[in-house]
Amino acid sequence: MKKITVLLCDDHAIFRESLRLLLQAKENIEVIGEAANGHQAVAEVARLRPEVVLMDLAMPLLNGIEATRRITSETPSIRVLFLSSYSDEQHVQQALDAGASGYVMKETASQELLRAINDVRNGNAFFSPLIAESLLQRWKNRKGRPKASAPPTLTDRQKDVLQLIAEGYSTNQMAPLLCISASTVEKHRQRLMKKLNIHEVATLTRYAVSQRLVEADSYNHPTGATTVLVGGRSASYLNAESRLQL
Repeated sequence: MKKITVLLCDDHAIFRESLRLLLQAKENIEVIGEAANGHQAVAEVARLRPEVVLMDLAMPLLNGIEATRRITSETPSIRVLFLSSYSDEQHVQQALDAGASGYVMKETASQELLRAINDVRNGNAFFSPLIAESLLQRWKNRKGRPKASAPPTLTDRQKDVLQLIAEGYSTNQMAPLLCISASTVEKHRQRLMKKLNIHEVATLTRYAVSQRLVEADSYNHPTGATTVLVGGRSASYLNAESRLQL
């Protein structure tokens, strides 16, 4: 039997280990790699070519939504399955817009995850019952609603800079993380502020939170330091303690 190859993407090492133990117990699944942040996830997908990517939403340096957008754009055949504790409409819609094939709640992952992996690998969609009910209800209520005005469209690099601003990084700290010069970071920063018409860091941070580029409890340097590779370079980022376990 050909095994389904899976990449685990979550910034909590304990949670990744729990997932690995759960999945390795199954004969038809092979965990071929892990990623601790969004940039690493994009790089590992390009290197390993897994069939299914298990993606967390709130990851440092590049969040799960933007990582998924880049993965599905570059390699449409790879199926991304979100594994999250967030069930609100905005998170789910952003995941779908980014190209996700499914969305599983972490609280029920031990019961649903194996079926979800098989379903998305076979070209189907999978949603936890709570998410499926929410999607159905939204579809029923969509008729007659006026369309909300879309926020300004940011480039991928502007989104990178916005997330790092919200996570508390300075221009000089961003440069090695993004593998560009500090002056180039500053240009992206100025264009970002002009496009959004926001010129204060605190307001930019609130905007990033409102757009789900970062989570309200994870910006401004969460506690705990970890070393990761970004763009092939070693860099340090700060991550919150693991809140979730299978």
